[in-house]
Amino acid sequence: MTCTVEEIHEGDIGTVFRVTVEECLNGVSTILDVSGATTQEIRMKPPTGDAKTMTSGFTTDGTDGLVEYATIADDLDEVGSWKLQFHVVLPTGEWRSDIQKFKVYSNL
Repeated sequence: MTCTVEEIHEGDIGTVFRVTVEECLNGVSTILDVSGATTQEIRMKPPTGDAKTMTSGFTTDGTDGLVEYATIADDLDEVGSWKLQFHVVLPTGEWRSDIQKFKVYSNL
């Protein structure tokens, strides 16, 4: 059986959300070195209710701009369309990723 898109299901643990933090300099998207981040977090908003904020981490060492979060128990507690956004604070400024949408499917 082949798959093209990984489905995310209610209650999944270990689902990794990853983003490359970039900034726009003179109209050019540039990867931001986030290795010195003092705050790294992800906000996930379920279809109903308030957004949840969790601490995220680096995928490698942060120099490549990659930050990620792996879900834990009770994170994905609702079926439907969700939104997420990463937030990073450095001594030189504060950045947020584009808002991304994803769907959480029910289980049998």
